[in-house]
Amino acid sequence: MPSKPLKVSLIAHTPDPEKTCALAARTCYSGLDMDTLKSRVDEKDQADFLRRVVGSGHLSVLEHASFTFSIEGVSRALLAQVTRHRIASFSVQSQRYVSLEKGFAYIIPPKIQALGDEAVQEFEAQMQTMHEWYIGWQDRLGSGEGSNEDARFVLPNACETHITMTMNARELLHFFSLRCCDRAQWEIRAMAMEMLKLCKKAAPVIFENAGPSCIKGPCPEGAKSCGKLLSNRELFKSL
Repeated sequence: MPSKPLKVSLIAHTPDPEKTCALAARTCYSGLDMDTLKSRVDEKDQADFLRRVVGSGHLSVLEHASFTFSIEGVSRALLAQVTRHRIASFSVQSQRYVSLEKGFAYIIPPKIQALGDEAVQEFEAQMQTMHEWYIGWQDRLGSGEGSNEDARFVLPNACETHITMTMNARELLHFFSLRCCDRAQWEIRAMAMEMLKLCKKAAPVIFENAGPSCIKGPCPEGAKSCGKLLSNRELFKSL
């Protein structure tokens, strides 16, 4: 069965993430004790100070703010990409402990959908065939996690999964610079865009210039550039 649409939720984050990062930064530049620093941070808007800190490249202070996302309606193919970001924590729906004997949801790539109903029906038939293979191996291997862990080897990358993922703000800025790029794979880019919208609401100063590298300077892709620098800058300003 086709998966439900992508759903990204920000389920937790550091309380007052920008105040926390500003306090960490002021720790570096002041001889005052923590209680005094905290009272000053609480009394005064830290936006301009935090902008200067981030603008100067002092990004380590952003590691004190973390953001946890629930991600549904994505493929195992996406999982292989997102776990390349090593400064993050992941909890993923297990294909060992969760049996898919009653069927599995799957992601249909937009390019296949664009080919029309016949192509989509062919893709769905292939998914059904793989599920039949899966059931066949479950029957032959016995019941429980022992059969699931080997039967899953015939499941496709299209198979849907659920992820809980935590990153700190500094890593998120790096993640967005890569995965919001127009040249990023469509599924992880869609996920990154939804994550960025949520981060901008939770910490607007930290993430006000977040997005692909081209919104802050020349495109790092060189000859492979998408050529959308100006439109991308407008797009990410409007998020």
